[in-house]
Amino acid sequence: MPTLRLALSQTDPWVGDLARNSDEVVRWTKQAVEAGAQLVAFPEMALTGYPVEDLALRRSFVEASRGALVALAGRLADDGLGEVPVVVGYLGRSEHASPRFGRPAGSPQNCAAVLHRGEVLTRFAKHHLPNYGVFDEYRWFVPGDQLPVLRLHGVDVALAICEDIWQDGGRVTAAREAGAGLLLVVNGSPYERNKDDQRLELVRRRAAEAGCPLAYVNMVGGQDELVFDGDSVVVGADGQVLARAPQFEEHLMVLDLDLPAADSDHTDGLLLGDGLHLVRTELGDRPAPAPAERRTAGIAPRLSDEAEIWAALVSGTRAYVTKNGFRSVLIGLSGGIDSALVASIAVDALGADNVHCVSMPSRYSSQHSRDDAAELARRTGLNFRTVSIAPMFDAYLAATELTGLAEENLQSRLRGTLLMAISNQEGHLVLAPGNKSELAVGYSTLYGDSVGAYGPIKDVYKSLVFRLARWRNEEAERRGEAPPIPEHTITKPPSAELRPDQVDADSLPDYDLLDSVLARYIEGDEGRDAIVAAGFDPAVVDRVVRLVDTAEYKRRQYPPGPKISVKNFGRDRRLPITNRWRRG
Repeated sequence: MPTLRLALSQTDPWVGDLARNSDEVVRWTKQAVEAGAQLVAFPEMALTGYPVEDLALRRSFVEASRGALVALAGRLADDGLGEVPVVVGYLGRSEHASPRFGRPAGSPQNCAAVLHRGEVLTRFAKHHLPNYGVFDEYRWFVPGDQLPVLRLHGVDVALAICEDIWQDGGRVTAAREAGAGLLLVVNGSPYERNKDDQRLELVRRRAAEAGCPLAYVNMVGGQDELVFDGDSVVVGADGQVLARAPQFEEHLMVLDLDLPAADSDHTDGLLLGDGLHLVRTELGDRPAPAPAERRTAGIAPRLSDEAEIWAALVSGTRAYVTKNGFRSVLIGLSGGIDSALVASIAVDALGADNVHCVSMPSRYSSQHSRDDAAELARRTGLNFRTVSIAPMFDAYLAATELTGLAEENLQSRLRGTLLMAISNQEGHLVLAPGNKSELAVGYSTLYGDSVGAYGPIKDVYKSLVFRLARWRNEEAERRGEAPPIPEHTITKPPSAELRPDQVDADSLPDYDLLDSVLARYIEGDEGRDAIVAAGFDPAVVDRVVRLVDTAEYKRRQYPPGPKISVKNFGRDRRLPITNRWRRG
């Protein structure tokens, strides 16, 4: 049985930065070759970053990607790395028209290629295109119709791209028909809670269907709302996990695989299942000598639920700030739980020196909230200042008569204006502190606490905010560090402090109850009657549904934030703003 030393490069490509991404492919390939790898694989569209969205519709970008691919092949050879085949994803185009999809020749495709000895040896396009949730790939791409098989050191390696294994049939069953000894899948699979377990179960099932081991390489890092968690994995045909990479870290996973010898005599062009044509690339029937020392990759430990979510929020925040050319962030630190959590995420993402916070008290701000904000700053070491909005607030009230909600929201908007002024003056990127519960029911003041370029907890329900705060403090204690969030911030009743003695419970259900209803209505797409039938108070459900529906226009104006749930406010959930349907 031949042995193949495989390297899976779990990397963080930057969308649109072809030069940087090419450099990274060379850097990681060099490490893989030094480790004795005989085949190296990178994630989906690693050359262009993923997803490129409507950049795919720009011919100039498509041609730049194709040109960068050819240049990368030459560069690998020039650097002495050309003898090892490298599988890398890129943005390509179709050679033929696709009448079924009404698309002409030259239409964009989500592609991958095998680079070897200075040449682009073979190219292929994603066969199954996802068009649900955060994916709109039918908008951008036309599918491929090939099953590429690379014969290397006496092993047939079938190649696929991400969604190709999420759909039944296609390249998975075609790989079995072709007698493949390994199914190698390159991926750009975004993170969401519990997806790692779902993904592993899928990979195990597809390995059994393909009748061979399956190697799955995924990217890490963040791209706008999406966070990628890596979690690359190799499983045997029997479903046994042979190796698993860490979550949320760039990582090179190198291991030796004993694989079935190639014995198929199928020829190019053979029509397989799902209309796929077999395309073979011959790199040698002779097995390589057995390695002197066997290489194993190990199985990285799994993160707990809270640790995994925290890593996603930190990764998404760090990626958004750094990839957009910023070094520092600015946060309005009120002493409340939301801004405290956002500040703690920012410190973990960027370092305390790059986090700037401003306390902006008004006449209604309690002393304990001011003290909590200052204490968090002291514990974390972030930059902290106080700028009272009381004189500005009084000037507004002297100029115009405002009462009730208008008076309350004015305070929030003054804070938003002040934050943006400091941002303009000092060059910090403003982080918005709103959580998913508030955004759902419209408790986020437009041009006030919604001000910012990024919302780190936009997809985090309030009840989860408290869980994460407690977890982060416990994690600090476990490490022998000071807990970043003052205990009083976690235990006191949540309040916007925009009028005397105000608490959230005055106008909203308990957050555990509210979030339970919201989860059913938003993630579960359950209607009002279904939620009531599940045992919830009809009056509570009616009020929550009404609040959610009438706040759609606010959510459209909120900044992006990292997606951690199955359905976030943004790419996932697209409802009309003008909408008279009120039955849920």
